[in-house]
Amino acid sequence: MSKMVLAIDFGPYTGRAMIGSLSNGKMDIEEVLRFNNTPVMVKETLYWDAIRLFHHIKRCLIAAKKYDVKSVSIDTWGMDFALLDPDGIILGNPVHFRDKRTVGMVDFTTKTEISADRLYEITGCDPLEMNTLFQLEALLLNHGSHIEITSELLFMSDFFTYLLSGEDRTEPSIASTSQLFDVRTRQWSREIIDAIELDRPALPGIVPSGTSAGMITPDITKELGLAPIEVIRGCGHDTQNAIAAVPAQEKDFLFISSGTWNVMGTELDAPLINEKTKAIGLSNEIGFGGSVDLIKNLAGLWLIQECRRQWAKNGEDYSFDDLEKMCGGSSAFKCFIDPASTEFFEMGNIPQRICEYCEFTGQPVPETHGEMLRCIYESLALKYRHVKDQIEECTGRKFSKIYVVGGGAKDETLMKCIANACNCELVCGPVEATAYGNAAIQYITAGDIPDLAAARKIIADSIVQTVYEPMFTKQWDEAYERFVKLCDD
Repeated sequence: MSKMVLAIDFGPYTGRAMIGSLSNGKMDIEEVLRFNNTPVMVKETLYWDAIRLFHHIKRCLIAAKKYDVKSVSIDTWGMDFALLDPDGIILGNPVHFRDKRTVGMVDFTTKTEISADRLYEITGCDPLEMNTLFQLEALLLNHGSHIEITSELLFMSDFFTYLLSGEDRTEPSIASTSQLFDVRTRQWSREIIDAIELDRPALPGIVPSGTSAGMITPDITKELGLAPIEVIRGCGHDTQNAIAAVPAQEKDFLFISSGTWNVMGTELDAPLINEKTKAIGLSNEIGFGGSVDLIKNLAGLWLIQECRRQWAKNGEDYSFDDLEKMCGGSSAFKCFIDPASTEFFEMGNIPQRICEYCEFTGQPVPETHGEMLRCIYESLALKYRHVKDQIEECTGRKFSKIYVVGGGAKDETLMKCIANACNCELVCGPVEATAYGNAAIQYITAGDIPDLAAARKIIADSIVQTVYEPMFTKQWDEAYERFVKLCDD
């Protein structure tokens, strides 16, 4: 008889409820509900619609009733947070990481309060404006009165867990995205907190990933007519759930968690912090079981999605199949962008910004939608090759294979480009990696799976993987030389 659990995952534009079932050494995942997670702009500030999203969590629990789930776990992306007053009531809607409030905060913090070198030495984390530290700096500078009435900060996955169970804690996977976390001691950095004079809000206590947060509160079970369900504080950071689901059997492997954002990296036993990793912008984040993931946060399919949204605003509504056909019919290697450039971080008219970037860098400007799409796909793939080379240099490892997990693994065009650019085998799947990892950690917490290695073997035995072999490597090598020169300039 299978045991079932509920995994609730929040992506940048959608959320979904997935039922995990474990039976006879195989794991299965089934989607039972999907809902929008669209950020809301109010008076030039971009917010999470947090209370509406909690309503959707309740809908997920109702949809899962017929499956008799034993536990539930919630994950979101990192960095963002909710603020609570002394009575545990939320103080306004949490702000989205793509909001502009943090512009300039990295320079301000590293020039006036704590050096960039020291910040990286403590956290092992690339200082990005979206990180929690710089969001808090923006609040302290511009909304001090708001901070004064705040009692506690909870990261978004912890906030939703708190609303379900009443327990206000966090765990290392999402804490390590904040730039307030000492990656060696696995605790909050007193030095950073004192440097920015953060008297309020209090940061939550840290417990291991994969611990019980208690049962869903009686008022919610009564409201929804639920049987008792345990709330598991697994990996609150969605990326770490996806990495937990990488079906690798070898110890040393390279992975890409591919979706709206892409994360490329490898697992280590301890943090790797030196001048090379700092210059490259590699981050050390904590994975399930205490492993360290040396990663690079990269642009992903968000660039394609934003183009599609912009064209739809202009009355051109294309399916993803349409986009693939347009891309396939265009010429290769006409122009490139550096997907990591700040020009491509904010929402809004990505096609125009790509054209402006190409013109500014002296390249041909994309003239058709197909050329625009090919520019994005090729640039993404070449960027991943660049990061692969850098990770190999820093770790002394060589990788002949890349594991790709997440929704981006379905994009055949991107997968072929990555295999060709990186000149190595791509092993793709599971597509629903975040849900598989979320469910697996619940099973490990309950004792149904002994450890992460066993979970990865179960996942590998439960899915069909797609393999891509490299082709046209000479042409891609030539394109790579042009791309690296563009990025270095």
